[in-house]
Amino acid sequence: MNNCVNQRKAVIIGCGFVGSSSAFALMQSGLFSEIVLIDVDQKRAEGEAMDISHGVPFVHPMNIYAGDYKDITDAALIVVTAGAAQKPGETRLDLIKKNIAIFGSIMPQIKEAKPNGVMVIVANPVDILTLAASRMSGMPRNKVFGSGTVLDTARLKSMIGTRLDVDSRSVHAYIVGEHGDSEIVVWSSANVSGVPLDDFAALRGIDNMEEIKEEISADVRNSAYEIIARKKATYYGIAMSVARIAQAIVRDENCVLPVSTLLEGDYGIDGVALSIPAIVGQNGIVSRVPISMNEEERDKLEESSRILKKTMEGIL
Repeated sequence: MNNCVNQRKAVIIGCGFVGSSSAFALMQSGLFSEIVLIDVDQKRAEGEAMDISHGVPFVHPMNIYAGDYKDITDAALIVVTAGAAQKPGETRLDLIKKNIAIFGSIMPQIKEAKPNGVMVIVANPVDILTLAASRMSGMPRNKVFGSGTVLDTARLKSMIGTRLDVDSRSVHAYIVGEHGDSEIVVWSSANVSGVPLDDFAALRGIDNMEEIKEEISADVRNSAYEIIARKKATYYGIAMSVARIAQAIVRDENCVLPVSTLLEGDYGIDGVALSIPAIVGQNGIVSRVPISMNEEERDKLEESSRILKKTMEGIL
C-alpha cells in the first residue's frame, strides 16, 4: 500500500449531473470516509456537497465537502467528469475541442498537486480525453485510465439478460474499442456462465439469435442518444460505473473491467486510447487481458482506432 495515499479519500472534479451523481453513488457505496468536490463554480460544489451530505445519516460516517486541487495529493481516487455536456444530436466526438480546452486548464493544476492515487477520466469523448490526461498530468501511465466501455458493457449484459430471460450477472460479454459510435460487441466470446451465447439461446428455444444480436448492438450503441433525446443527459448509469471502478481500486480487487487505456502495440494498435478488458487494482491498471476476438471483430477494433486517430489529428 502506498503510504502517501489515503485509501478512504476520493476527489471528484466537475459537479455537473455526472459528477454529482457519481458523488452520490460513492457516498452510498461506503467505500470512502472523505469525498471532496471540486468545480470551477465553487458555490455549485458547495451546494452539491451540502445536499449529498444530508444523506450521510442513512449510510456510513463520512465527510463530504467542497475543496480545491491541493486536496488531490493524497486521494486514492480522482474522478474527472468536468467538461461540456453532450447535447441532443451531438456525438461524443463533437465535444473534443471544447473539452480538450477544459482539460488544458485542469490538468496543469492536477500535475502541480502531485497526486499519488489513481485518476479515472469520465468526461467525453472519454478515449481522447484519457490520452490527453495521460500526456498532460505527468502521472504514471498505469494510474490514468478512462471509464471506457464499462457502462456500454453493463448495458449489453442487461439487454442480453432481458432477451434470454437470465440474470444479467451471469452474462459474460464485452464491448471494446471507442466509447461511442464505432464500439464493437465481442459476440464471438460472449457466454452465459461458460455456455456460448448461441448455445444458451438454443436452450431457451430462441432461433433468431443473429437478428437479436444486431438489435442489441444497435440499442447499446444508441442508448445515450435515446436517453439524451428524452431527458437531455445521462448520469445514473455512468455514476454506478464510477462506483464499480472505485470499488475495484479501493478494495484492490484485480478484477477485469473494459476500461480505456493507452495502447502501445496491443492488437497492432499504437498511440491511441480505447477500451480493452484490463485487470484493475489499487495501483490502477495491472495488465491488459488478451480477449478472444474473431477476425471481423479485430478488423473493427482497428477501424475504431483509426477513427479515433483521425479525429485527434491536429488536436492532440
